[in-house]
Amino acid sequence: NADLRLTEKGYELGLVNEARWTAFNEKRKLIEAETARLKTTWLHPSKVDQDVVKSVLGDDLKREHNLYDLLVRPNISYAALMALDEAKQAVTHPQVIEQLEIQARYGGYIERQREEVAKQAKMEDKGLPEQLDYTNVRGLSNEAKQKLGDQRPATIGQASRIPGITPATISLLLVHLKKHAA
Repeated sequence: NADLRLTEKGYELGLVNEARWTAFNEKRKLIEAETARLKTTWLHPSKVDQDVVKSVLGDDLKREHNLYDLLVRPNISYAALMALDEAKQAVTHPQVIEQLEIQARYGGYIERQREEVAKQAKMEDKGLPEQLDYTNVRGLSNEAKQKLGDQRPATIGQASRIPGITPATISLLLVHLKKHAA
């Protein structure tokens, strides 16, 4: 998905020519349109041929699903899903199909990662008290206590960039700050 993340930036910087930009936009439109179609095409257990569904899904359809939710399943490919009568038209562009499968399968992970990045950014500027005695922070390793005591970071962000300071150490600091803020 590097092209989806970087082509626009490359175009803004003048690194992507018009032909590549046009092809990229067409691909992006196809992905968006097909994603929307898959999310709005529903399969109802009472309205499908269960034998065909079982051959595609490996199991009966027990409740209503949209095609996108079915594509999330690791054992179902876009091509297999398109074998269902209800799926009707299918995209034929191999890169679009590949991207649809990637986005469906990894979308949850990507969203959690975005949330984690936003959470980290929010904590980046959280201040650490100047006189914080790191020896009183429960659970910190002796190495972490020494490094934090020597460096005296002003913020959680600064502390997180000290070599040897782990995400677990940062979590312990945040818990300590929360406990002692009340």
